[in-house]
Amino acid sequence: MQDFDKVRERIVVIMQGFVADCGNEIVTELFAKTNQGKMLRSKLLLAVSGVSEEALKLCAIIELIQSASLLHDDVIDNASTRRKSPSLNAIFGNKNAIMLGDVLYAKAFFELSTYEQSIAKSVSDSVCRLAVGEIEDVFMAQSFNTNKTRYLQMCELKTAALIAASAECGALLSGLDSQKYRSYGNNLGIAFQIIDDVLDITQSTEVLGKPAMSDLSEGKSTLPYIYLYERATREVRQELLTLFGTPLCESKAQWLKEQLNAHHCVQDSIAKACEYALSALDSIQDEGNTQLNEIVQNMIEREF
Repeated sequence: MQDFDKVRERIVVIMQGFVADCGNEIVTELFAKTNQGKMLRSKLLLAVSGVSEEALKLCAIIELIQSASLLHDDVIDNASTRRKSPSLNAIFGNKNAIMLGDVLYAKAFFELSTYEQSIAKSVSDSVCRLAVGEIEDVFMAQSFNTNKTRYLQMCELKTAALIAASAECGALLSGLDSQKYRSYGNNLGIAFQIIDDVLDITQSTEVLGKPAMSDLSEGKSTLPYIYLYERATREVRQELLTLFGTPLCESKAQWLKEQLNAHHCVQDSIAKACEYALSALDSIQDEGNTQLNEIVQNMIEREF
């Protein structure tokens, strides 16, 4: 693949063109305030398909969908920051963030309609699954979830669905075995979310670009906390439930980190992510794609 920074710029330009097609200065202004991030899904799709105008346009469509989902996410989570900058809802309000997300979804589907049916169905189905995962996430926040299977299913829906579709569509564009690549993307996406949840605990606010250890405060019982609930004494378990869904002071955050480390919750969560990463690599072991191996390695070793 070409240097991805240059390719990324081309994808952003296509995205900007799509948004400009809407013919509204307010929409263009709002979109200009969004940050497109590292574009994992595009990097994955292009690693499978290679760089072409058709592939770049599809990347732009998928990134519009990803941006829309994050805009809605930030409203749901009442987030004030996104990638070390003020979130769009914090600047322009929840209504504008939601409506911009709707515009991006609608425009993405309009552009997706020009692709052959198997690609359009893959992406559209992934967005449905993503939205179901969002609902699952909201309902799981009502009480502390102790069910690992339910957590992993939510990861598969909310995070892995669009990643799996990106890999599958890359294969469909290039005539490869799409199911192998879909399996790769699905397992990669679950591993990605587990690592994301680990980083919420292990990294600082400065590194993350959002408040550290915010997941538990926001009502998210992620894998490290589920492990802690399973392994802790009754007293520690009760304290964990008390902290669920409430702001953490510095002393409580430190206590929580100590308990998570003492019960190997972070270490074992990383090990679980590695299991999914290995399953991803097993799916495409005969394909000889070294870029996909690198994507897995970088995802496991990332710091934010």
